[in-house]
Amino acid sequence: MFDGKSILITGGTGSFGKQYVQTLLQRYKPSRIVVYSRDELKQYEMAQHFNASCMRYFIGDVRDKERLYQATKGVDIVIHAAALKQVPAAEYNPMECIKTNIHGAENVIHAAIENKVDKVIALSTDKAANPINLYGATKLASDKLFVAANNMVGGGRTRFAVVRYGNVVGSRGSVVPFFRQLIDKGATQLPITDARMTRFWITLQQGVDFVLEDFLRMKGGEIFVPKLPSIRITDLALAMAPGLPHQHVGIRPGEKLHEVMCPADDSHLTLEFERHYVIRPTIQFNMEDMDYSVDMLGHKGKPVPDEFAYNSGSNPHFLTAPEIGDVNRIAMEGFH
Repeated sequence: MFDGKSILITGGTGSFGKQYVQTLLQRYKPSRIVVYSRDELKQYEMAQHFNASCMRYFIGDVRDKERLYQATKGVDIVIHAAALKQVPAAEYNPMECIKTNIHGAENVIHAAIENKVDKVIALSTDKAANPINLYGATKLASDKLFVAANNMVGGGRTRFAVVRYGNVVGSRGSVVPFFRQLIDKGATQLPITDARMTRFWITLQQGVDFVLEDFLRMKGGEIFVPKLPSIRITDLALAMAPGLPHQHVGIRPGEKLHEVMCPADDSHLTLEFERHYVIRPTIQFNMEDMDYSVDMLGHKGKPVPDEFAYNSGSNPHFLTAPEIGDVNRIAMEGFH
């Protein structure tokens, strides 16, 4: 569905955007790929690597409604990846986080509907489920906006969905490059927030592939959640620096011990498919009744048990320290 299409990626100079562009260029023949972001240096650097004739680079902020309207003209598909994502920074700068993550989401929605975009997928985070920090709360609000946007299209064709997944191996600001930097500098111990801490684990390419598939399977209004392995933070430290002692430094502001991607409170809305979950909308849309138990690819899902929660701490699939090391190596080899 991407051949001959015009595709726009907000926050396109980030880790996800770069990998997404690379994958699109390798597998498909899009007519246009628009990278929409506010950092001219990152765009310049990205243009040195991705310079195909279909590439376009638009300077703009998702807070700027008029610029976003202009950028989405003639666009068929939008991937909304722009966000302020650092948990401590959001705690100290709440209004800035709200302007980008909530008001920016609203602008993307209005621009997509106004310009008759076909499909929009917004990237979410595990922190949006039962949020305890401002970043997670803004992403939950964003998720709700994108789901409800399907009710705003009237007789229009635009459909919106959300993809929610866990920590991306090696992404900017994440723990893997942080540990790597400390190890390379000759650290004698690694800082561990809490020995009980667990996280969902996904490579950048896995995240990109999941979003590509969700464009094919979406009907509109779904929150897609991939089935992922979990890791223990202590196993990650062991995989990266065997034998190096750990220094317990305490949980950072707004941080959880475990991450949840499908909350128990949404269990009555959650469907389990072979390789992912779908959280159905809490509201009924003013359009045709949607049967989310069968997706657009014909795959069938089934309801989860009452009070089911997809939690990184109770996840049946944990990576061992050697497996974490293998995943990290593979991920970092393809990381840009």
